Amino acid sequence: MVPDQSRAERRASFDPADFAVPHGREEEWRFTPVDRLGAFFRDEATGACLDWQEDLPEGVTVTTLPVADWQALGVPKPQDRAAAVAAAHSGGVAVVDVPADAELTEPVRIRLSGNGSDLVHGHLLVRVGRFARATVVLEHHGVADYAEVLTVLAGDGSDVTLVSVQEWDDAAHHLGQHDVVVGRDARVRHIAVTLGGGVVRLNTNASYAGPGGSFEGLGVYFADAGQHLEHRLFVDHEAPHCRSNVEYKGALQGETARTVWVGDVLIRAAAEGTDTYELNRNLLLTEGARADSVPNLEIETGEIEGAGHASATGRFDDEQLFYLMARGIPEDEARRLVVRGFFASVVARIGVPEVQERLMVAIERELAGEAA
Repeated sequence: MVPDQSRAERRASFDPADFAVPHGREEEWRFTPVDRLGAFFRDEATGACLDWQEDLPEGVTVTTLPVADWQALGVPKPQDRAAAVAAAHSGGVAVVDVPADAELTEPVRIRLSGNGSDLVHGHLLVRVGRFARATVVLEHHGVADYAEVLTVLAGDGSDVTLVSVQEWDDAAHHLGQHDVVVGRDARVRHIAVTLGGGVVRLNTNASYAGPGGSFEGLGVYFADAGQHLEHRLFVDHEAPHCRSNVEYKGALQGETARTVWVGDVLIRAAAEGTDTYELNRNLLLTEGARADSVPNLEIETGEIEGAGHASATGRFDDEQLFYLMARGIPEDEARRLVVRGFFASVVARIGVPEVQERLMVAIERELAGEAA
């Protein structure tokens, strides 16, 4: 499936004025409840902040960079009005630096919490030096309207895992643009875990600064009644002999639960030797829930290793449930086992035990809420 407009032709700019206020009929906004997000599109500063808590392994530093200096690094530009406004009015970029050749044995942990104040413009840059190995866990909690720009620059030969956890209260709204630039022969995993928030919309974009890079985009989301959880990915293969693999899985319960997943992969003419695959699966646990899944693949060269995509949305598997209940397992426990098995292939690849354990506990809590 190829969209009417090539993904490469979408507008990108640091200037909010280059983007019209969306009305919901644009291709990139057609699934999003923009009527609930008006504050995100106003080209004005608020001065509001989230509470920031950090746990930094030895050698890792956090500093602040002017927005103009961030732009001068050649970073990817914002791709919608909300991101452009957030970048312009953040007041500065928080920079997490992991030095070259570092091998972190503990994750960098940053916890952001909201208390229901005005719209917050957040701006974070994660720089990982050449041949360094690092994991960064970014957590979001509380109540806030949060417009976020996150840039990850992975140095040549580095190995980076970034985990973004959204456990907002139901009154929160979060629009984010995450840009990942994969260095030569670098390996980057971006993991999105979205379990809370009234409206959460994350755009994750991956590009390659040299050949031999590998990007893995993983995601897990669980939507309840009244929640809109939207994940969009764009993997731009512009360098040769690079790999990408995307796998997102979601579950929905409640009559008005809504999820959206859009996966765009572009293999440019110069990207010979590319190997890419994307997968999205959604599990509908109750009547009335809706999941939209849209994979797109554009290929401009035939000299590739492989390219493919798959998408599926379905109801709870009654045969699996019957199989377990026939062996004496109570229905509630059988349902939990089926859902745990559905998520297991993604959760096991997160690679951060504390996040994996908390995720499964949160899923159990979501299921218990359904039963109640």
